[in-house]
Amino acid sequence: QVQLVESGGGLVQPGGSLRLSCAASGSVFSFNAMGWYRQAPGKERELLAAITSGGSTNYADSVKGRFTISRDNAKNTVSLQMNELKPEDTAVYYCNVDTWEGADGYSYANTYWGKGILVTVSS
Repeated sequence: QVQLVESGGGLVQPGGSLRLSCAASGSVFSFNAMGWYRQAPGKERELLAAITSGGSTNYADSVKGRFTISRDNAKNTVSLQMNELKPEDTAVYYCNVDTWEGADGYSYANTYWGKGILVTVSS
């Protein structure tokens, strides 16, 4: 079982910055891709940014140039630096982690979600 603990959300004014962090723990063979999603009221959950274990990244067009994803493989953490925040960035943000794990001689891929953390951008 993997646990994800998110931190760093809160209230920020338009144009401000926040940094979200997610710490993963658990007995797995490896933590693979890590990412951040968000879900605004009345909207579907959307992928914002993802990073592979090798450090390759991809971003949604809506956050490209403003948000930066990074990870620390030694600590199994993934972070999202959010700059130039806009009111439309208000949402619940979720950490997502893909794993490779196994038991009883079997190995398999799995994915886990954090509980979500609220980011509010408002003056």
